[in-house]
Amino acid sequence: MRAWSLNNFACRILNAHWASPGWRLSPFRYSTLSLVEKPYYVTSPIFYVNAAPHIGHLYTLVLTDVFKRYHALKGRKAILCTGTDEHGLKIQQAAQYADQDVRAFCNKNYKSFEALAKRADIQYDYFIRTSEPDHRFAVQHFWLMLKERGYIYTSKHEGWYSISDETFYPQSGIHLALDPSTGRKLMASRETGKEVEWSSEVNYHFRMSSLRDRLLQHYKDNPEFVQPSTRMQDVVQHVTAGLSDLSVSRPVERLSWGIPVPDDPSQTIYVWLDALINYLTKANYPFQVPGQEHASGWPPDVHVIGKDIVRFHCIYWPAFLLALDLPLPKQIMTHAHWTLGREKMSKSTGNVVNPFFALNRFGIDTMRYYLIRDGGVKDDSDYDNMYIIDRYKSLQGTLGNLVTRVVRGKGWNVRRAVEFGRFNKSSEGKKHLEVLKELPLAVDHWMAQLQPGEALKKVLEVVNQTNQYMQHASPWTLASPTDQHGKPKPHHQTADAREIDPIIYLCAESIRICAILLQPVMPGRMKHALDLMGVEEERRMLRDAVVGMDKEYGVPMVDIGEGRRGVIFPQLRSEF
Repeated sequence: MRAWSLNNFACRILNAHWASPGWRLSPFRYSTLSLVEKPYYVTSPIFYVNAAPHIGHLYTLVLTDVFKRYHALKGRKAILCTGTDEHGLKIQQAAQYADQDVRAFCNKNYKSFEALAKRADIQYDYFIRTSEPDHRFAVQHFWLMLKERGYIYTSKHEGWYSISDETFYPQSGIHLALDPSTGRKLMASRETGKEVEWSSEVNYHFRMSSLRDRLLQHYKDNPEFVQPSTRMQDVVQHVTAGLSDLSVSRPVERLSWGIPVPDDPSQTIYVWLDALINYLTKANYPFQVPGQEHASGWPPDVHVIGKDIVRFHCIYWPAFLLALDLPLPKQIMTHAHWTLGREKMSKSTGNVVNPFFALNRFGIDTMRYYLIRDGGVKDDSDYDNMYIIDRYKSLQGTLGNLVTRVVRGKGWNVRRAVEFGRFNKSSEGKKHLEVLKELPLAVDHWMAQLQPGEALKKVLEVVNQTNQYMQHASPWTLASPTDQHGKPKPHHQTADAREIDPIIYLCAESIRICAILLQPVMPGRMKHALDLMGVEEERRMLRDAVVGMDKEYGVPMVDIGEGRRGVIFPQLRSEF
C-alpha cells in the first residue's frame, strides 16, 4: 500500500493557493508501521443545513453514539465525528430563497444540528463544518492526488440533475411524475422521487468505471462491508451491472458556493466528493504523523448512514479511496427510515417530527431508548407518541420496579447480601445465574453485528427474567415476621439472612450487570441506577459486567428517599 503523503505536485499547487510569505508545505512520506493503537472511529453522515433537524437526524446520531459509548465501555479510546454539509447548489439556493448571504445562512443554521447533538447527550469528539479551512485543504489535496494518478479528466456532461439529491441520474433513472400538492407534471428520480432538471456542461470527471473490478473484489473479500446484507447485495448488483465515470465538478457560474478546483477556479468540486472527505479531514488527513497513521482513527470502524445515501457511501466513497490506495472503512451500517402515520416523513407536507420537542417532552434517555428499541435497520419504523409512552411504562414496570424493590425493600440489606456473596441454589436461581453469566457475550455479539436494538432486547429479557425470579422467590414473604393473615410466624418458619441474602444478591447482580450494559443507550438513567446500587464510577466498565466481579457495592450513593428521588423512571408529566 502506498503511504499517505504530501508530494511535490500537491505541495506546489497548494502553496500557490494557500501559503502566506514564510509558510511553505514540504513533501514527506509516511512509514507504514503504526506504533500507536488505532482508536475506535465511528461517524455519522454530515447533515445539510438547508432545513431544520428532524427525528431521522436524531436517530442516526443516537445510533452513532451508542456504538461510540459501547467501545469506550470496553476500555478502548473511541472517536465520534459528526457535523454539517454546507456546500452545494441546494444550500446556495436555500440561502437565496431566505434572502441571506450564503455563509451567514450556514453560520446560523449549523447551530441547530450542533444543539441537537448536545441536547441528546451525544459524546461527539469532532463537529465538522465543510466550510472550515482545514476541510477545504484536505479536499483540494485529495483532488490533486486523484489528478496526479490520472483519475481526473475533462469532458462534456449531459444528464438529469437533482438539486435535492445533489447528483446526476441516467435516463433510465428518471420518469414523468405528478406533484401531488400542485398537480404539476415534472421529471423526477425513480429512486427518491425528487425533481430533476436537464443539464449540459463541460466539467471534470472521475474514472470510476476503471475501479469496478477492484470494488467487486473488495465486496467479495469483505462480505459484511455493508450492513444489513440485503443492501450489500443491492450494492454488488449495481456495480456488477457496470459503472459510468462520475461528474465531479460544476462550472462556477452554476455553483459558486463550494470548494474550488485547486488549479482551475472556473470549476467547483462536486459536493459529494467534498462531503465524503470530511471523514478523512478529522482523521488529520493529509498530516498523519510517521509511525502513528492510525492514531486519529483511520480507517473508520463504522460509518452510520441512512439508506437513502447508500450509493454515495458504498460505491462512490470506496472508489475514491481505492484510487488513492487509502484504507477503506471497515463497515458501513445503513439504517432504515422513520415514517409518521405509515407515511414517509416530508418537510414539504409538514409530516415531520421535531426532535427538540420530543426530547423536551419525554426526556433524553426515554427518546434514546425508544429510537434504539423500535428504530429500523432493515425496514422502516413508524413513529408514534403512544409507542414512546408504552415503552416508557414498560421500563417503569420492569427495570424501574426491580431497582425499587431491591433498593427500598424492607427485611434485607443489599450491602449485607453482597458481602455474603452467595447465590440461591434453587433450580430457578441456578438457571438465572447461567443466563446472567452469558448476557455480556450475547450483547457483544449483537453489537459486533451492528444491531444495538437486538443487544438491548437481550438485556431487557434478563431484566424480565429477574423480575420473574424475584416474584417466585418472594424474599418479602421470607423476611416478613407475620404470615399471610397478619399473625406472627412461629420461630421455625421465620427466615434468617442466610436464606434471604442469596436471593437479593442474585437480583442485585442482575441489576448491576444490566445497568452497566445499558449505559450506552440510557447513560443518564443508568448512572442513577448504578448510584442507587452504590457501584463506584471506576467499576462501571464492560470488564466489570461479570458475575461476582464487584464486591464493594451495596450502599446507595444518593438519597433513595421517597417519590421521584429514588426512582430511575419517574411518572411522565404528561401522557398526551
